[in-house]
Amino acid sequence: MKNKSLAILMRARMASPTHPVHRQQLLHPDRPPLPPQVPIPICGFQGATCSGDADDDGSSTGARRVSLKDVKELMRASFSIPTDKTEPMDANLEEFSQAYLGLSQEGRRELLLGLARDYDVNRARVCELMRQYLSVELPHSIDSNAADVNQENRVLEDGGILAVFYRMERNLRDALKPMYAGFFERLNAHPGGLKLLTVLRADLLSQLAKENVPSLRALETYLKEKLITWLSPASLELHQITWDDSASLLEKIVAYEAVHPIRNLLDLKRRLSEGHRCFGYLHPAIPGEPLIFIEVALLKDVATSIQEVLWDSPPTPEFEATCALLYSISATQPGLSGINLGKFLIKRVIHLLRRDMPHISIFATLSPIPGYMHWLLPKFASQIKLSKLETEDMKHFSEKGSGSNFIEDLLLPEEKEMILSGYLKWLQSGTASEIEFDKSECMDTREHDSGKDVMEIMYKLLTSREWNKSDILSEALKPPLLRLCARYILKEKKRGKALDVVANFHLQNGSMIERLNWMADSSDKGIEQSGGIMVNYVYRLDRIDEYAQSYLNTGHIHASSSLHQYLEDMFFLAATLTDECDHGSNL
Repeated sequence: MKNKSLAILMRARMASPTHPVHRQQLLHPDRPPLPPQVPIPICGFQGATCSGDADDDGSSTGARRVSLKDVKELMRASFSIPTDKTEPMDANLEEFSQAYLGLSQEGRRELLLGLARDYDVNRARVCELMRQYLSVELPHSIDSNAADVNQENRVLEDGGILAVFYRMERNLRDALKPMYAGFFERLNAHPGGLKLLTVLRADLLSQLAKENVPSLRALETYLKEKLITWLSPASLELHQITWDDSASLLEKIVAYEAVHPIRNLLDLKRRLSEGHRCFGYLHPAIPGEPLIFIEVALLKDVATSIQEVLWDSPPTPEFEATCALLYSISATQPGLSGINLGKFLIKRVIHLLRRDMPHISIFATLSPIPGYMHWLLPKFASQIKLSKLETEDMKHFSEKGSGSNFIEDLLLPEEKEMILSGYLKWLQSGTASEIEFDKSECMDTREHDSGKDVMEIMYKLLTSREWNKSDILSEALKPPLLRLCARYILKEKKRGKALDVVANFHLQNGSMIERLNWMADSSDKGIEQSGGIMVNYVYRLDRIDEYAQSYLNTGHIHASSSLHQYLEDMFFLAATLTDECDHGSNL
């Protein structure tokens, strides 16, 4: 282990400056983590680096300059070199690849804009071919409203016109293909070209996040379609990553682990040893670097916290395991965003584990809920603001006999009582830290409508990030946070699909939601993202395809009765409260 550890440590020290987070966590696990950064490939054109300052012409400053004009010329030349001239073509593409990586971000933007606009579809040619196509008259015996294509083709073939249509349609297809299509094809066939194409798309996505340029959007869409084709499951190798793999491969696992950072070498070896598995998809064009990898723990039952998965000591004997828990899936290439390699990886891993370990009967995940607090906190803030406006204008509303239609009471009556009681106990415990909140606003809440005040208390506590350090507050906030989390995962949607990106990923792959787990991730990241809550998705082998199709076609989410119970309790209490109000008004 000593030689292996030394090699990984040395590689970590020599890693790109774009990986400071992972390098610090590996070498100095006791230090606070740095802010996360997206891994970017190391650049190396004649000593230039990606982080160089940009000149006015878009070139980068480093040991030597990379001229944007020269890179454009290299790109233009790649279009003119005949495809049978392999040596000049390879030399040109290699020079272009190194030169592109040496450009500044502004230089890359200018080059991509030129590629998108100057090498787009020749629309004048398309229009001319369409005019020719439409000028061909069909025989009178063909009914334009008929749906029998076979009958139509027989008539056209008898008249000798079918061959003309085939030729014109082939010409139209070729004309509708953008000129940069050939450039991408040549790059994909070039050694190292597929890696560069992922860098190109990563840069496109970065630019489109800042400005929605139609030509760049079309370029990105076309490149994504080609990458999906070139990265089909048949072209990918499923590789089990072990401690015996090369130090360079293991260093990449450390660098790219995006869900639960690997703290040190002992942590890395634990994840690759007895009771654990790690699998990655590799492509022959990008050797020694997994495109995506998944970590698995072999357990007696579905885990309820990430702590018991990462720090199980000793691990469950493999012959006693009945559950394969998929607890981390990390993609390594930003340029492959939106290309669902994880779907195929999960299916392959499940198939492999079933074959090698037939006693494993449960395949589940322990997944983060990264969008929960991002959804919940703004919702609380907006409701607090609306409630204050309603209070200020209460007289106006009472004269009209109605209140705001936008106000939503996010907390149930029982939850308000628990939060208020827990908050007051916490204040009196002597352990409360200072939170900017006027205590006088909440001390007399039982004498009037306490909904607004309690909602503000909960909002202040959640944003302070102190609540989870108190058992009193944690117990008081547990019921509403779990119930609202169930609502977020089951009901909050975007374009008919789950709003949470991780939920959407697993649901479209054919899983069902099994259970919410309180304080399953007590790390700072876990508290900030989801209040420490994690979720188990379960892949029922006989229902995967059925669940996936149901979700993709209708947006229906399959979940256990325990998940639905959260919402049923909410509806029951809300209905009870409504009945009481109606009864009171009748009196």
